[in-house]
Amino acid sequence: MLRGRATTAKTSAMDPAAPLLIFDSGVGGLSVLAPTRALLPNAPIIYAADNAAFPYGTRSEAEIAARVPALLGRLVERYRPRLAVIACNTASTIALDHVRAALDIPVVGTVPAIKPAAEISKTRVIGVLGTEATVRQPYVDDLAARFAADCTLIRHGSPDLVVLAEAKLAGERVDPDAVAEAVRPMLDAGRGDEIDVVVLACTHFPLLAEELPEALPGVILVDGGPGIARRIAWLTKGQNWPPAPSPGIAVFTGTPPPDTLRLSLARFGLEQVQAL
Repeated sequence: MLRGRATTAKTSAMDPAAPLLIFDSGVGGLSVLAPTRALLPNAPIIYAADNAAFPYGTRSEAEIAARVPALLGRLVERYRPRLAVIACNTASTIALDHVRAALDIPVVGTVPAIKPAAEISKTRVIGVLGTEATVRQPYVDDLAARFAADCTLIRHGSPDLVVLAEAKLAGERVDPDAVAEAVRPMLDAGRGDEIDVVVLACTHFPLLAEELPEALPGVILVDGGPGIARRIAWLTKGQNWPPAPSPGIAVFTGTPPPDTLRLSLARFGLEQVQAL
């Protein structure tokens, strides 16, 4: 019964209180939430973290393809959003079509920003830094063939960076040496020393905005978050919003977040925490 495609949400009879639903396995989607709030400051926000299955990057394609549409269906039925965002490269490259077939609202996915990276690379050697599941997807092969055919793509899946980003949002200090160690295999690969642009193909990684430039000196980091925010704004153009910002809601499928993470969530406007 929940079916549809990613088309512009209807403006007629749109409840101003209908929220945006932003979904990720953990807190990585906050790197999409931040630029979205900058463009749509009064938009009600439901942020859903499937921490019961975190991290997605080490799970099988079959598990993600089955779990994500079912979970988003439950979230849509509970919160009645006007639009859903899969703020996770892994979930998007595997399950986006399944989700769009299951929901009757627009769905925005998150895919590696290979096209803009190819547009700015001078050396034509691009790093694609994501999860293990994302970097091996045929979807990435297709993006490379379409937009970076004359480039060498060096892909590296790093579950350690995902864990470090989660730890940082939970108030822990991130060791710069640990970040450098996590990206070293990409730099040590053939022609790795020629990389001049790195695609942050995981929404967790922009949360390491202070640490990654130190580990990748002189390299341009491409983050897809602002582009996703612009897409959300375009799809909701002309719709009614509340007259003022409201407290956002963070929903967790597993263990409730510790107090240190709740403080970080509050800085992103997510002042309420609920369980699914």
